[in-house]
Amino acid sequence: MTDIYVIFVLLNDSEMDTPFVYDNHVTGKNFVGRKTECVVLSNLLEAGENVCLYETPKAGKTSLVQQTLYNMRAAGKPFIVAYVDLLSIRSRRMFLKKFGGAVIRAAYSTPSDYSAVISKHLAGTHFVFDPAQFASKEDIVCMNWDPDENDIREMTCLPQRIAEEKGMPVYVVFRDFQNVMQTDDYEVVFKSMEKTLAERDRSASVKSAFIFCGSMVNAMKHIFAEKKYFYRQVNHLPLSPIDDRDAVEHIVRGFRSSGKVIERDLALGACKLFRSEMWYLNQFFSICDSLSKGFINEAILVDALNSMIAVHEPRFKVLVNDLTDHQLSLLRAVLDGVVKFSASDVIERYGLNSSANVRRVKDALRKKEILTFNDKDEPVILDPLFEYWVSKYYFEIQ
Repeated sequence: MTDIYVIFVLLNDSEMDTPFVYDNHVTGKNFVGRKTECVVLSNLLEAGENVCLYETPKAGKTSLVQQTLYNMRAAGKPFIVAYVDLLSIRSRRMFLKKFGGAVIRAAYSTPSDYSAVISKHLAGTHFVFDPAQFASKEDIVCMNWDPDENDIREMTCLPQRIAEEKGMPVYVVFRDFQNVMQTDDYEVVFKSMEKTLAERDRSASVKSAFIFCGSMVNAMKHIFAEKKYFYRQVNHLPLSPIDDRDAVEHIVRGFRSSGKVIERDLALGACKLFRSEMWYLNQFFSICDSLSKGFINEAILVDALNSMIAVHEPRFKVLVNDLTDHQLSLLRAVLDGVVKFSASDVIERYGLNSSANVRRVKDALRKKEILTFNDKDEPVILDPLFEYWVSKYYFEIQ
């Protein structure tokens, strides 16, 4: 019954008064750490520099962007921000329609404005404003032909043109940017955007900028680090781990606000387990909060962890059931602390067959976003709760 109750709590947490927010991005008092990243991102945007952020899902990318923009507004700096959600993108046409629609909607408010800005700033392209389409589907940007390279270049220029017209910067935030690779001839999209960014006027008094966000770490690395699209045009801003001390203080303060107490050592233990990833920590301690009336003891933490496993285990099972025997063997080797997989004794011990097969298996686990590899080619399991689950419950490592 406890697991069922907690799952209900997780699904309805937004209706509850909790100091641990995990169902939305956070700003202000709920934003923990990463003050340096906020300053760096703010400086880059003010200079008109493009930025890419790629971290695991729920690692805090949106919260960082929102907190930075919040700080900039508080400092009296005007700007327009457009959010382009690329989760469902599967074609070049849909990408451009979503891009243009989000930018125009962020800066203008009426159908007549929409029609005028497309006629003025996207003249000579295949983009049009169709009142009937807007009335039925709220589509601001429509196309009367298949998009070509000129359409891509002109759309890439649109934020800067609007910025100059409005007299304030336009910041475009792409969410799930890696999904552009699901479109037909995505290389054409990237190369056309590259060309436009290379030709932009850096002396302009008002500058627009792009923030390329992605939650598939290895896919984003493929775009920006391996294939080097947008080379020297986009600044990668890595998110540093949240300091354990900041996370512990957030946890202690959160319970204190509701009249509850937790020992710092217990809070620190949870931080170590979840690598101080705030989404997991907030979810975990929200469950603890719902299970307790006063003092948060170890038994409550154990119950909360079991409930977390109950919630997330189905997707973990889907992950491991999709792995081959060799992929599972390499994953087990990672859990055992192996970092050099092509050594003959490692290949023999884990049944990996050959060095060539090891390369294929590593690549497969990267594409499935289970592992990534750091600058030293050392493996990192991307999801800390999955790492705990697969170690304890799947491989039953003591």
